[in-house]
Amino acid sequence: MSLAQVHYTSAAPGVEGTAGRFTAVGPGVSGALLAEIEPLVRYELPGGVPERPSDDELRSLPQAFGYFTLSDGSRLVARSAPVRDTGGTGAGVRFHAHAVHLPPGVPLPGDRLPVEAWRSPHWVAVTPGGATPDPLTLPPGPTAVSEGLDDFAVSRGPWLAAVLADLRRASDAEAAGRPVALVERQCADVARWLGLASVTLPRESAERLTFTTYTRRPGSSASRVVGVGPEDAGAARAAGLRVHECAGPAPAGSTEDVWATTAARVWRSRSPELFREARELPGEPFAAGPLAVTALCAGIALGPDGRAAAAGWAADRPYALDAQRTGQLVEAIASPDIDDRTAPEFDAAGRLFGALEGRCPASVTAPLAAMLVTEAVRGGNGSLELPRRDAFAGPEGAEVAGRLGPEILTELADTVGSRSVARTVQLLRVARLLGVDAAESLPGVVDRLAPALLAEASAAHEGPPGFAPALLELLDEQFEVRTALLGALDRMAPEDPGAVARFLERVALPFTGTQALPHLRMCAEVPEAMATLGGDRAAVWHRVLRAAGLSPFAEPLVLRTGVGLVWEDRAPTVEEARLLLDAATSDSHRVAGTWARLVDAALSTSDAGTSAAATSATATSAAGTDEAARLAHDLLRGFPAEIGGRQRAGLLLLDLVRELRTGAPEPGWAERVSTLCAQAEPVEPALRERAHAALVERLLAPDRPGAELYDFVHGADAELIAAYDRTARTEAVRTRLRTQPAYAADCFTVWTAHPHAGRAWPPVAAALLDDVLRPAVRGMSAEDVAEVEATVGRTGSSGRADAFRDWNRSSTLGRLGRRIAGRVRRG
Repeated sequence: MSLAQVHYTSAAPGVEGTAGRFTAVGPGVSGALLAEIEPLVRYELPGGVPERPSDDELRSLPQAFGYFTLSDGSRLVARSAPVRDTGGTGAGVRFHAHAVHLPPGVPLPGDRLPVEAWRSPHWVAVTPGGATPDPLTLPPGPTAVSEGLDDFAVSRGPWLAAVLADLRRASDAEAAGRPVALVERQCADVARWLGLASVTLPRESAERLTFTTYTRRPGSSASRVVGVGPEDAGAARAAGLRVHECAGPAPAGSTEDVWATTAARVWRSRSPELFREARELPGEPFAAGPLAVTALCAGIALGPDGRAAAAGWAADRPYALDAQRTGQLVEAIASPDIDDRTAPEFDAAGRLFGALEGRCPASVTAPLAAMLVTEAVRGGNGSLELPRRDAFAGPEGAEVAGRLGPEILTELADTVGSRSVARTVQLLRVARLLGVDAAESLPGVVDRLAPALLAEASAAHEGPPGFAPALLELLDEQFEVRTALLGALDRMAPEDPGAVARFLERVALPFTGTQALPHLRMCAEVPEAMATLGGDRAAVWHRVLRAAGLSPFAEPLVLRTGVGLVWEDRAPTVEEARLLLDAATSDSHRVAGTWARLVDAALSTSDAGTSAAATSATATSAAGTDEAARLAHDLLRGFPAEIGGRQRAGLLLLDLVRELRTGAPEPGWAERVSTLCAQAEPVEPALRERAHAALVERLLAPDRPGAELYDFVHGADAELIAAYDRTARTEAVRTRLRTQPAYAADCFTVWTAHPHAGRAWPPVAAALLDDVLRPAVRGMSAEDVAEVEATVGRTGSSGRADAFRDWNRSSTLGRLGRRIAGRVRRG
């Protein structure tokens, strides 16, 4: 069909007031479209053009060849070229634009791509006088666009991958990225870039690539690709375009677009026919895999990313290639001449081997297997997916084993250097694959591997550590390694059962066989026991101990494991410690070392009887004290050689507290409390308060020995005296003073008996007389006051009775004087 044509000519030089005019318009092109077309076909001369250029200079000026999409969905293919002005003096330069309008859905003649029209001989530089012929009668075949593209691609090698990546993005219908500016000295080279794109990109993408080979105003262009001269590169960059200065020095760096990098290698290898072959393979249009596979099978060397893409694609589609191309791909990927392989490439090669194994002859996959195990040994890649053992049953396996076996054994025998868990696991697995006997090295390997498992797992983030899958495969494959490693971990568990339990939560080791492994079983049981039984640690303890399957009498170390699991970060309470002590003999606790945790429980501030409330002398506090003291007594008797130093002093102090409250301690207990507190330093604050409270409660009792009181007063222990002061001011003491005249008389005697006993006691005694005893006496009846006075006289002397009367009188006179003063004020 004939396509509507449009001709546009600029105004003659020197003519002002108009930019140009349409000189011919084909049918179907409306005025609205003409208004849209006019800015697209305008032409601006480059800088520095002579006013009267020669014919050669005129021919060297750039031509703007473009392909545009219009608002109604139609398209425009146009060429704007400078021409000599033949009117007037004939010396000036104007331009003539020739365009062809393509209605929506109508292709170019021959179903060609727009860029294929750029060399058409039918573009004209003058408006035809008669009927307008179809200008797009193109040469047959692809010669018009592909001629010389190989040489051009090679010449633009440094820019090739980056430009192809940007042209691909520019052709994406969903992309809203910046337009691409190609800086070339010749607009024909911009057209050649578009020719490269038309061969490289799928047809639908190439058809979406609007362009112009030349413009002086790149920022205002409506095209996705614009060609500019070197003088306008700065303007393109300032306008935010993605600029490629192909006319300047080679760019630094490279693109990360694997498809574009692979496409560039194909062009530099002068094999553009491979793009059509690659498009016949399954996959996304711009997936690197199909193109990389095609290139490798054609003998084109690719980088690690390209090889990884090819291996990954083939691993996902093991039936997409025939036997010949599969062999070519494996040979290319496993080539011994490659020395830049990366971890992702090896991982992809491992997946490819797994996909091909069993589907292809062993002779085809043998190079991949050899490459993988060689990398596992020499490259240290611990994440590789290793082949199965039968991959090395043939002569290829014997050759690899003879080459790698000594290296494996040497490294496994090294007990000095550091080796990661993944590395050790990989070496053991490869040794089995190749039939290398590593039994002699196994004990030393396991001794290093077991603690490394815990250390690396604790340093990793949440979830299973990276070595877990390979470790579990190793234990599943090799019974002797599983037996030795589980035994080593079981022996380690009593030393740090919490770490082992946390490790087993993240790595589910298979220890359900015939091995006893009591400690590992306990570590595996504790999370569920904690979740089920909550805060009942005694119940958790019994459940964990049952999981061991051994009695603590037969295996004392299960005591240490159980205590470490249940009470890892805290001391047991007194009741829990009693449970532990009764669970086994003292010999078992001595072997397990758990006696120290029992001592901590007795001395700890965590149980109810050790709180600061002990100073209130409540029944609960006394009961807790007695229980802790009984535990202390049993510990001192059961572990006399083990408990010493401050711990022994603390337990003795605790036992003395019980005797002070419930029994008859040996004489000298006031001094003994101070001595034991000093020996137990740093003594737990609650234990100190409890001891002080028990002592002062006994000293405030009416039947306390006078010698103990004398030692207390003259011992000048400021903390003890302060504790005495606090206890004497409690409501229990005040009530006793108000209701028991004999007790009041006793306190008066004590608080006035030692006026010169150091510096700490006299002010406390004087304050107690005024603040505690005086209010109690004031509230007594006259008969009770007389009884107090008589009791003071009987237990002391007449002088002491006189002193009480004087002390009480001063109080009475003080009340009387205040009453008289009040009456005077009211009068």
